[in-house]
Amino acid sequence: MRNPPIPGTTPFDGEQAQKGYALNKMCFSFNSAANRVAFQSDEEAYMREYGLTPPQAAAIRSRQVLELIAAGGNAYYLAKFAGIFGFDMQDIGAQQTGMSKADFQAKLRAAAKDSKD
Repeated sequence: MRNPPIPGTTPFDGEQAQKGYALNKMCFSFNSAANRVAFQSDEEAYMREYGLTPPQAAAIRSRQVLELIAAGGNAYYLAKFAGIFGFDMQDIGAQQTGMSKADFQAKLRAAAKDSKD
């Protein structure tokens, strides 16, 4: 029996994996410095090379994590994309929650403190 979805989330399941294959493959390519440079020199050509769908390309252009996830992106691969722009997982978490990075970090510290008490 499948668990009910968590409101406001997009579970990364088989359907999302198929939907996001090209996007995630492109983001995985950013493990290579040469590929990061190629992307930055011509983002549109790079996206065409990987066959991104129009919603995936729009999500890349917007730099919005929730749009990338809705387009089939996996957080681990999206971190490769975010790294090109100097973003880390806390920047991504802040975007996902609609918080500033400082507020998101404070929330994480508070949660860590509460778990120790």
